[in-house]
Amino acid sequence: MIFGRSERGKPPVEPVTLKILVAGGFGVGKTTLVGAVSEIRPLRTEELLTEAGRPVDDTSGVEGKRTTTVAMDFGRITLREDLVLYLFGTPGQERFWFMWDELSEGALGAVVLADTRRLEDCFAAVDYFERRSIPFLVGVNCFEGADRYPAEAIRQALDLDDGVPLLLCDARDRESVKEILIGVVQHAMAYQADRRQTVTT
Repeated sequence: MIFGRSERGKPPVEPVTLKILVAGGFGVGKTTLVGAVSEIRPLRTEELLTEAGRPVDDTSGVEGKRTTTVAMDFGRITLREDLVLYLFGTPGQERFWFMWDELSEGALGAVVLADTRRLEDCFAAVDYFERRSIPFLVGVNCFEGADRYPAEAIRQALDLDDGVPLLLCDARDRESVKEILIGVVQHAMAYQADRRQTVTT
């Protein structure tokens, strides 16, 4: 793009921008996911874990974690010339959940990131989006050394509705994350279309 005109002489395309949330438990890989795929340097609000936070920050299963997101992560990815996603990673600890309402305002959909070693940590995110009728997809972050389970077994453990997509992913891998994001956009679009059809009939 040069001075508002495309290099081929075509008029510039005004992209559609969509907001996607990335939620899940503490230490599940939300910051990593946003960073793996963002085409801009991600905005991060991470702080060091301290002794003062030890009583409230459950690090079992993620003992090597040294920082935590205290507000949000922000990134951007262009999926097509006319489609840009803004990614907002939510803080994982319960004491920062009050921010979720602000962050979810205007969101098309959400990715709930899950870790099979601490599956119960994503229950709150699943419940949050279900109660607010925000379409979401569950991405199971396959950590090295974690036990592998069939997708159907994880779906049953999370008690997901049949219509909620569940995909296995690697939050460090750009292509894997892109598949997750494309999946949540497709699911959210289909969800909105179904709701419009229900209203008109």
